Amino acid sequence: MTTPGIFSGKVVLITGTGGGQGREAALRFSAGGATVVGCDLDVKANEETRRQVRAAGGEKMSAFAPVDLGDPEQARRWVEDAASAHGRVDVVYNNASAARFGPIDQMSVEDWQFTVRNELDLVFYVTRFAWPHLALRGGVIINTASVAGHVGSHVSPIVAHAATKGAVIAMTRQLAVEGAPVGIRVVSISPGPIETPGTRELLADPVAREMLLGGALIRRIGQPSDVVSLALFLASDDASYITGTDFIVDGGLTAL
Repeated sequence: MTTPGIFSGKVVLITGTGGGQGREAALRFSAGGATVVGCDLDVKANEETRRQVRAAGGEKMSAFAPVDLGDPEQARRWVEDAASAHGRVDVVYNNASAARFGPIDQMSVEDWQFTVRNELDLVFYVTRFAWPHLALRGGVIINTASVAGHVGSHVSPIVAHAATKGAVIAMTRQLAVEGAPVGIRVVSISPGPIETPGTRELLADPVAREMLLGGALIRRIGQPSDVVSLALFLASDDASYITGTDFIVDGGLTAL
């Protein structure tokens, strides 16, 4: 559940709102009274998110698509359009990402560069262009990292993904240092296996699914709500003493 009105008057930018955690975030922040500005590459999926937000009673969502956040000019334009339309930016939720997987001896340079562009560069671009708006009155940046930034994987070869998500965690700490003097809090969330459109193929493999479940203390696959519930708390005033920290949401996968 989301406390009604907890984000009233706030403008929340969420990347990757076409499905999964991004769609869940759009629904939950809207339910809390926020004005949500979303974006995605997938026009149809993003429009479906906006339809669901409105069906749930949320009228304050705009959904831009297609927006390729790996292109710095498109990222800049999306942020500036949101700030111009609403006069402020209070929360940035860097949720969008896309990766290519493979072992180091088979990963092409193109696959490496694709993953860096779509999991690390886009976090920098959105944050860079939103920073001046957040600094005007303070705000919160939530970066989506991954348990891949903490541990290796026997289930899937993830060298590029591990590198980018580890970088997101490190970037979060440094941004927290730079943001403190201007009232910007910066945190990251590292999900474990979460059921989203991006993980559907992996989780459909019964062997991979069992390996993931076998390594967790809570024997179920995570849902987008498991991650977004934490994001809502971290974006709220109840978390005003929290910054520079990465939060793992993985059912205990990395506890063993």
